[in-house]
Amino acid sequence: MKSKTHYSTDTTAVLLPGPTTSPSPPPSPPPRRNSVVSRYRRRPRVAKSLSHTTHSLRTLAAGIIGRRSVRYFFLLPLLYISGILMCVGPFSSLIGQPPLPGSRYRSHELFQKLWLDIESDNSSAIELSSVWKYKRKLTEQKPCPNLTALHQEHFVSPGLNGFLIVEANGGLNQQRSAICNAVAVAGLLNAILVIPHFEFHSVWKDLSEFGDIYDEDHFISMLDGYVKVVKELPEALMERHNYNMSNITNIRVHAWAPVSYYLGAVYSVLQKEGVIRIAPFANRLAMSVPPHIQFLRCLTNYKALRFTSSISTLAQKLVNRMIEKSSSTDGKFIAVHLRFEEDMIAFSCCIYDGGEAEKIEMDSARQKAWRGKFRRKDRIIVPSLNRVDGKCPLTPLEVGMMLRGMGFDNNTSIYLASGKIYHAERYLAPLIKMFPNLHTKESLATLDELTPFLGFSSQLAALDYTVCLNSEVFVTTQGGNFPHFLMGHRRFLYDGHAKTINPDKRKLVVLLDDLDISWRAFKEQMEDMLSESDRKGIMVPRVRKINRKTSIYMYPLPECRCLQQSHVNRISHNPDIPNNYSSNRKA
Repeated sequence: MKSKTHYSTDTTAVLLPGPTTSPSPPPSPPPRRNSVVSRYRRRPRVAKSLSHTTHSLRTLAAGIIGRRSVRYFFLLPLLYISGILMCVGPFSSLIGQPPLPGSRYRSHELFQKLWLDIESDNSSAIELSSVWKYKRKLTEQKPCPNLTALHQEHFVSPGLNGFLIVEANGGLNQQRSAICNAVAVAGLLNAILVIPHFEFHSVWKDLSEFGDIYDEDHFISMLDGYVKVVKELPEALMERHNYNMSNITNIRVHAWAPVSYYLGAVYSVLQKEGVIRIAPFANRLAMSVPPHIQFLRCLTNYKALRFTSSISTLAQKLVNRMIEKSSSTDGKFIAVHLRFEEDMIAFSCCIYDGGEAEKIEMDSARQKAWRGKFRRKDRIIVPSLNRVDGKCPLTPLEVGMMLRGMGFDNNTSIYLASGKIYHAERYLAPLIKMFPNLHTKESLATLDELTPFLGFSSQLAALDYTVCLNSEVFVTTQGGNFPHFLMGHRRFLYDGHAKTINPDKRKLVVLLDDLDISWRAFKEQMEDMLSESDRKGIMVPRVRKINRKTSIYMYPLPECRCLQQSHVNRISHNPDIPNNYSSNRKA
């Protein structure tokens, strides 16, 4: 009989040795320093030679300069912020300073000015099959280890040290990151992993659990022999904790914790208790880990995590329908990850062309989702500076102008991966005007097909993820976990090339703010930007031993290369050890 598991929002953190998320007590104040003059007055009077007097004056000057330097250290940032406010803030108009290039949203004005040139552009269109020109240079690589040997060396009897429970939070790909890290930590601790639990978040409002998104049986099967995974704790352990997960020892692990922390503080508690819980579990493992643990991340991300049959079936239908609608481009299409949604705009604090009505809507959205976070007195918000810094979500119009400038014509098929677009009736119209062959999951699927997924943001995101993965060109517009994981997955599948347009938004906003720019000049800049995305698409970060700073989920090579080249072999193991798990640990 399946026991009912209870989760509570009240958890008691166990403070372990080493750094934690709990704030450390402030350091003791340094002893009060007497002035230089006071110290010299207390000394017995001696004959003052010329050299001694010179030394005293130098010491006095150094003390004064030192104290002033401290003052300047705190004063300079304030002066800098004040200068920024005067240059790009509301005060610039009062003092006659022109706004910084790119600090205003005027893309709609530029579009109206250039539309006739865009529409009548008869230059040859770029072929989707020839977009990516750079090829990854194959350097001499170490031979891939035999997986059976790898298993015998590191994973002989998985799960002997107890059970690991994690609670993943965030959206689809933040949860994916947590799952991959959880498998890695379980392998590191030689623990049995319980299928991760997904936290409900007021922003995402998604009640999906692991089995609603991923194929649980496939997940368990693919990790078999490396990490033991179970769907729930044994009855005896559940009974010991009164069938309430919140009664299980919860360990608060700081972000990006190193391997040494897990093998020290966490491991000792696991051995004592027999079962531990880590919540929350977002980014709780460093990127630098031993090769066999990095292999577990690769195995989990690219082999073990497979969407459920219901998601996979509809996603494949969407891919097939996009191919059918892309007959003029040999079945190839562009997928755009658009983040022009109300919550993203509100969080960015950027200003577009909606006037006072937009301001009221955004203030209301920020208050509803983040309470008083954006109204704190210590929070300085400069929308124009955010735009100059490339932090504003691109509008559909801006994406369309960029793609037309790169050479994609109006026959190009585009799949738009997005949530509910903010004021779609106004902002989406120019993109449709430039690319009439525009599609979304809502336009490709029937209502009956899509209804089971409505209201589940992670399941809808899984549909978008699959279509974007199969596109010839992927366009990211705002960053975040979705494009990072997708770019890494595409590198894994497409011989190391991300095949992704990642625009330089700092440069783009300056061009879109220039109402004097010609269409030809704009096109030249966009073509350069496409070439740069092509070049960066094959980049592989330098990895020395296990000292990796970049995300393995965005740059899976070289560590995932061996998994890329061969299928994972089934490893024979002793299934009775974990299943018949019994322990004389804490009762």
